[in-house]
Amino acid sequence: MDRQSFDEFFLDEHERLYRALFFVTGSSHDAEELAQDAFLRIWERWDRIGSIDDPTAYLFRVALNGFRMRARRAKTAARRMLDPDVPRDPFEEIELQEEVRALLLGLPIRQRAALVLTEILGYDSAQAAQIMGIRPTTVRVLASQGRASLREA
Repeated sequence: MDRQSFDEFFLDEHERLYRALFFVTGSSHDAEELAQDAFLRIWERWDRIGSIDDPTAYLFRVALNGFRMRARRAKTAARRMLDPDVPRDPFEEIELQEEVRALLLGLPIRQRAALVLTEILGYDSAQAAQIMGIRPTTVRVLASQGRASLREA
């Protein structure tokens, strides 16, 4: 069986993967970054791709696993910042809360609400959408935009 080159595989699959990731993340920047990471992982293993039945499915699985790992890390970081079980210096706690508050107040209100509901309070996008009176995809887009703004800050 004649296997296609990595370049051909990239050209055939990049647009589809990017669109799928954009739908999942709601952010063109995050979608492109996740797609690049997934293609890099595939490229590093290209010599062994012949043993995989469906390289496209593997590519999508790698990309979505990358998205889930990012989401998990963000959720864990948010919980660590607000975890009452971790003993902290009360003055450091106040400073940290003020920093988080200032960063959140710098966001548009809908982005702030989406981030607080999904990342800090742990609601999924459907529950947050119901609370906010908008669609779940809109919650994901707003949260992604908020995270991007916070990263820039």
